[in-house]
Amino acid sequence: MFLLQLRNELWKLFAKKRTYIGLGMFLIAQNAVILLFRFTRATNAMKRTLEGNGYDVTDYMSALTLSTLMVIIMAHTLLPLYVALMGGDFVAKEAEDGTLRMILSRPISRVRLIILKWLAGGVFSAGMVVSLGLFGWLFSAIWFPALGGMFVWVPGEVFSVYGFGAGAGHYAAAHLAMLAKAQTIMTVALMFSCFNMKPAAATVLALSLLLITRILMEIPYFHDLKHWFLAYHLDVWHLFLLQPTPWPRIAESMSILAAVNVSLVVIGCTAFHLRDIKS
Repeated sequence: MFLLQLRNELWKLFAKKRTYIGLGMFLIAQNAVILLFRFTRATNAMKRTLEGNGYDVTDYMSALTLSTLMVIIMAHTLLPLYVALMGGDFVAKEAEDGTLRMILSRPISRVRLIILKWLAGGVFSAGMVVSLGLFGWLFSAIWFPALGGMFVWVPGEVFSVYGFGAGAGHYAAAHLAMLAKAQTIMTVALMFSCFNMKPAAATVLALSLLLITRILMEIPYFHDLKHWFLAYHLDVWHLFLLQPTPWPRIAESMSILAAVNVSLVVIGCTAFHLRDIKS
């Protein structure tokens, strides 16, 4: 029965046109970024950095390099927006459309309904992350060498150089870890959606909370406290691009994100259980 109900949630989720807005915007933004890199001088700074460190530019100006740079941009901008938008819709949209009481007329508890929606949101988050990484590489491979090495440069944060095989492995691992970020953001929005508010309000509150934690983390005076902020642990996927990979810090952030997800689901279930939906 649980799997049947999960299938129905997924069917309902992917039958809505708005589910595909994020994917469509990913495709548009990825192509725009790649074309700008290909037909402008935007790659000159990367080339100078590679040459200054003794690397051959032709080996590392590749699809992996450009898709990684593009993913870093998209993961901080579009990905949080669209997973929060979906999470904010899960319960609040049902209440707004007047279908929530009909759903709960079935033999299903409120807690199970939230768990089902959380799992459906996980499938959606995984789809967004996979599409971000896969299509990013495919579009980059049209204009840049598909099998070249990977160069990752974020000033002050990351400087890593890999061959194609190792680079592809780190690229895939970073996206696997990015699922933890997407799922956590979706869970924050789902938690707010369980309260009596509109879908837009749940989405805005979730994004505002994440933005506040990132602003606090970036303030130099709070540098020693940054590990207390959620945004710091949401960036765990960055660590898979570092050389060498800091496994203890990855384990720490992953365990914290798992605890945050469980806590938010419990808060959401409690709020939804106490909520009056009859009036």
